[in-house]
Amino acid sequence: MSKHSTIEVSLGDRSYEIRIGKDVLATAGEQLAPLLGEHAAGRSVIIVTDANVASLHLTTLEASLDASCIAHRTIVMEPGEHTKDFAHLERLLDDILGGGIERGSMLVAFGGGVIGDLTGFTAAIALRGIDFVQIPTTLLAQVDSSVGGKTGINTRQGKNLVGAFYQPRMVLADIGALATLPTRELLAGYAEVVKYGVIRDAGFFQWLEKNGSDLIGGNEALREEAVAVSCKAKADVVSTDEREQGERALLNLGHTFGHAMEAETGFSDTLLHGESVAIGMVLALELSERLGLCPEGRAARLARHLDAVGLPSGPAGYGFDADRLIAHMQKDKKVHGGKITFILANEIGQGIIARDVPPDAVRKLLMERLA
Repeated sequence: MSKHSTIEVSLGDRSYEIRIGKDVLATAGEQLAPLLGEHAAGRSVIIVTDANVASLHLTTLEASLDASCIAHRTIVMEPGEHTKDFAHLERLLDDILGGGIERGSMLVAFGGGVIGDLTGFTAAIALRGIDFVQIPTTLLAQVDSSVGGKTGINTRQGKNLVGAFYQPRMVLADIGALATLPTRELLAGYAEVVKYGVIRDAGFFQWLEKNGSDLIGGNEALREEAVAVSCKAKADVVSTDEREQGERALLNLGHTFGHAMEAETGFSDTLLHGESVAIGMVLALELSERLGLCPEGRAARLARHLDAVGLPSGPAGYGFDADRLIAHMQKDKKVHGGKITFILANEIGQGIIARDVPPDAVRKLLMERLA
């Protein structure tokens, strides 16, 4: 088995490993076999992927399962955020149930965040819960959505409003798969990497300022280190607050603004999830500064770094309306007592949860930044 980094998500009898490295995919069958038990050859694996990932990486995964004598079949979904809805959930369930499954069957989420969220939710509700494994192929999925057990779909009312906390049995993150990502998709994932530095690790943010451009440019050692640091940060948070009753909410930095912008664009590729999070993080730091929570200049520092690597750092130019964005925020999962919860910061590396943000301050910020 090739060398890889291993990080544990500690959740008692539901603990699992995140394995990170190059060519992890080629040994996936060998790594999944112990999860299937002594009779792995008699248990079936259903791979759920999208057309893009299938064309690039499916033969490698299937060959590794064949080498370990693990029976498998594949369901290929349409790529894109629009696949995370009730219609595609129903189609996926029909395909899985129609093909015949048992409680011992295992789903493999093989793709980006959309496939991971959809497959994880399907695993949570099929036969009242079957095992699943995450094999994320995008940077965003490797550092964020594949870890921590958040699964779900989007609705007309907003993003991820229907779902379940349901942990995978394992996460296999192959750094080599990132080489096939379009630059825009890679950058979208990089925004989530930056998030970890902003909320809890100023040293990591400084490391990203130094190495981010080379990481985006293709340096695999830097990519592996960034994924490992990000996964360790998320694993630590999830281990102490699995169901987001406290500290885990910090992982939503930039997401309150970002989800509103995604909803306003109809979850289209006008603005990818990571791009909206990048803009949202800058807005969150600007709001922090305006409220006197954070020294001035931190939002500008973050924006400089995002600009340097090629991510958007402001909401102007997309045709957004401040009141419509605020209306979307009021449907956010983190609304508490009728008030929008924001993740703000006292400093880069010191995220905080803020539940009493004056609505006028949010509206004024958006009006100015959208002008």
